[in-house]
Amino acid sequence: MNQHTIGVVKLHCHSSFIVTPMAISSLGGALVSTGKYLFSFLYPKIKSIIKFRSNLEKLRKEMGNLIDLRDNVKGQIEAARGNGHIPAPAVTKWLQEFEDVKNDVISIETSVESERKCTCPSCCLSCALGGKVRKKLIEVIRLIEAASFPSGMVSENYQVKKVEHIPGPIIEGQTTASRNLMKVLNLLNDDSVNRIGVWGMGGVGKTTLVKNLNNKLETATSTEPFSIIIWATVSKDWDLKRVQTQLLERLNLAVKAGESMESTASRLHRRLEKERFLLILDDVWEAIDLDYLGVPQSEPLMRYKIILTSRSLDVCRQITTDKEVKVDVLDEEESWQLFTQNAGKVASLEHIKPIATEVCKECCGLPLALIIVGASMRGKTAEALWKDALNALQMAVPHTKGIEDKVYRPLKWSYDSLYFQGMDVKSCFLYCSLYPEDFSIGVRELVQCWIAEGLVDKLRNYEDSINRGIALVENLKDSCLLENGLLKDTVKMHDVVRDVSIWIACCSSRNKSFVQAGVGLDQIPDIEFSKSIKRVSFMENRIEGLPNCIIQFPKASSLLLQGNLPLGIVPEGLLLGFPALRVLNLSETGICTLPLSLHNLKQLKALLLQRCQKLKELPLLGSLHKLEVLDCSYTDLEALPEGMENLTKLQLLDLSGTYRLRHIGKGIISQMSNLEILDMTSSKYRWGPGTDVEEGQATLEELQCLNRLSALFVQLVMPLDSFVDCGWKLKRFHFAIGQPYEKLVVQPKYDERRVTLCSVTLSANWGWWLLRNASYLHLENCTELGNLPTALRHENCFSGLRTLAITEYDHQFLTERESAEFDLFPFLEELIIHDMYYLESISDLSHHLGLRFSKLRLASVSDCYRLKCLFSSSGYIPTTMNQEEGTVGSCSFVENASSSEHRGEIEEIVELATSRPALVPCSCIVPNLQIVKLKNLPNLTALSEQPESWQHLEQLEVVNCNRIKKLPFTTQNANTMKEIRGELQWWDQLEWDDEDTKSSLQQYFIPL
Repeated sequence: MNQHTIGVVKLHCHSSFIVTPMAISSLGGALVSTGKYLFSFLYPKIKSIIKFRSNLEKLRKEMGNLIDLRDNVKGQIEAARGNGHIPAPAVTKWLQEFEDVKNDVISIETSVESERKCTCPSCCLSCALGGKVRKKLIEVIRLIEAASFPSGMVSENYQVKKVEHIPGPIIEGQTTASRNLMKVLNLLNDDSVNRIGVWGMGGVGKTTLVKNLNNKLETATSTEPFSIIIWATVSKDWDLKRVQTQLLERLNLAVKAGESMESTASRLHRRLEKERFLLILDDVWEAIDLDYLGVPQSEPLMRYKIILTSRSLDVCRQITTDKEVKVDVLDEEESWQLFTQNAGKVASLEHIKPIATEVCKECCGLPLALIIVGASMRGKTAEALWKDALNALQMAVPHTKGIEDKVYRPLKWSYDSLYFQGMDVKSCFLYCSLYPEDFSIGVRELVQCWIAEGLVDKLRNYEDSINRGIALVENLKDSCLLENGLLKDTVKMHDVVRDVSIWIACCSSRNKSFVQAGVGLDQIPDIEFSKSIKRVSFMENRIEGLPNCIIQFPKASSLLLQGNLPLGIVPEGLLLGFPALRVLNLSETGICTLPLSLHNLKQLKALLLQRCQKLKELPLLGSLHKLEVLDCSYTDLEALPEGMENLTKLQLLDLSGTYRLRHIGKGIISQMSNLEILDMTSSKYRWGPGTDVEEGQATLEELQCLNRLSALFVQLVMPLDSFVDCGWKLKRFHFAIGQPYEKLVVQPKYDERRVTLCSVTLSANWGWWLLRNASYLHLENCTELGNLPTALRHENCFSGLRTLAITEYDHQFLTERESAEFDLFPFLEELIIHDMYYLESISDLSHHLGLRFSKLRLASVSDCYRLKCLFSSSGYIPTTMNQEEGTVGSCSFVENASSSEHRGEIEEIVELATSRPALVPCSCIVPNLQIVKLKNLPNLTALSEQPESWQHLEQLEVVNCNRIKKLPFTTQNANTMKEIRGELQWWDQLEWDDEDTKSSLQQYFIPL
């Protein structure tokens, strides 16, 4: 019934006073029918209107919760970006859905507000809004529930870290340096400043300043405007390609061999224009075309900033810096503070302090000079030594005025004061300047050159001379004239120190050098060379060809040409101009052969050809009677030439990595009567007795003739008793026995005594005498491992064995075999296990091999897919074990393993993937454990069932172990901790029994 019908009924009632019963009955039926229709039509709408306000309030409340959740998600994502990660796709989608829902809710609120202000509210509009509110409330609740992100909030794809820490001295407490740092930080926050120049004289602390700036930005809020901070070292003889490579590596972009600089610049530009970056260019000597480098400059929103350091204000201006910060020398008070830090307490002694003060003043406030001179005087208590030092500083005549006058003079004094056990330490120091700027110099190679030059005293044997040279290197490092290189066992020179050493060498009649190392040359310059030049260095360039004529260097004793990869030929005429040559280094060049004029180098003592990968043959070398070192490592040599038996002075022959070497003539090696070191690690050539090698080949018996042999690294056809008489005179050795050993490239430790068995069946008749003096036993892909106790029961105790490595063993242990009755290796310190498929516990090894682990310090396990725990509670548990590094855990598979460098008595750690909840069972306590590193353990939920397992833990690293929610530390056992590394998100989500423990450990946490 519609409104019109209702109106008719009402009209009828008002117009008639006579109502019949039939009419009343008809009217009542009509009203009931109409009421039912109206109720069924209006009730859902009325109900929706009633629920509207309730749902609207719920929507507002849940939307507030969703906004808080969004803020939390964005905060965690931002922290993850700082660690070099990106949001997971699910998170990105969730954030987009949030924005859509938020916009819809805003639209609803706008409609509600409009209806509220309307004088004639529409019932239909309220009903429509009620439906929208109800649907949007469901969406909001769905988004809240979806925010758990079970697969993680961060994508596993690794991106670059926002800031990379750069090691260097800190400036905390240094007023001038700290003030300069604040200047630069303020400029970073100044929108009108885009490029900042930091300038000052060499050695004044520019690099130290920007290193501290970079490291401060790791945690400072100033990093928020930047998505990434990039560091690149330019250097004096800079190379655009090298700087581009640094940028590519920092941005995690591919370094493409043969790519043009223009193409590289284009790739860098495309990537950088997407970033809000801070670029720090250190040690800039000339103007750089940033467009050619690949750095965007036309960004109108100033999304980038550039900081450069230079010795020249003019260079800063050429690069159009907006502001320059001059780094001045230290004032008198700060100079004295820095000087005494390096000189020690001796500078404050009553009788020394007045002179020390004057010595400090002579350094002119230059930090580098203060450090070097101060360190040189450390521990010297004699007044006469200080007076002599002061006099030397005051009397030195500068080569040039300006920088040289304020920098070189104090540094030259440190050079003048060098002394080391009567050796020519000054010439050794100057020799380091032959290498390029910022170049990491291999210590042993450097010492070999010193020995060949006669700069290191000859001792009883070559190894002793090497050790003496290494001690000299340490002396130079202690004097702050050398510093650690980027790689292990390398050193480098500070660029100012190198400049001073070149200046000294160029002025010296005895050590005059011509140095053009790492300056980008493609040919030898056509100039007239002085005939008094002692050393020549063209190393690390791009030289393609050498002059085929005699260039007279009659006094030159070293010619360094290594690192010129395009160099394919050494002309015959070149070497004729070097009659006095003692060191010839052609390593890492493209040469295929050597010139016959090499025979004329009668004084040659060191011929270095390592990594000449195109070198297939050597010329006859028999005339080089004084040759002491021949390094042909990682070349393509197929045979040693005849006549090498005449090299009777040869002390070191390095043929490691000669994968094609098949022939060594009979009698060649045995005639090298002075040979002390023969390194054939990973060589194709395999040694055996005369009965087992081809006719005409060198045999194992020949090595017994080498009475001076002290280090031998070879591959054997099989272990032989005939070799025992010679073998144990060796100080160092590596015997690789079994199947071809080419795939395993080993870098031997210089104090190592290693035996490697590859694909060997272990049995009682095997030549186990090889192990009597071994310190390292490596069993790779061997069978019958359980036979070891039986095979060795009649042998003497292997007291020298310190390391046991077992790899690629996919056989099961026989369960019925009885436990070994004696400790097979009683002094074992390191146990390394990799890819033992059926291993369930190291206790299995203990049971079957008789290993007691009473001296164990290291346990490293990787890729043992059935490992349940390191030491099972049901098996043998080494309760007296002295393990300092290791992981005791229940494992289902292992993905990665890593090591840390030697520090004291601590070396390496295990990285496991676990499936059971606790890493350390309650029955196994390793009280001496000091370092634990855990990586890729997605199922591990706890480190230990009791805190007693971690009484001396100092370092903990946890990576991709997100189910670990609690660490086994209390205020009682957390006081030994020095460092905790892990993801920031993991750390923030850890649960703690008390806030005191968290507060005490927070200072040691370092986010990865």
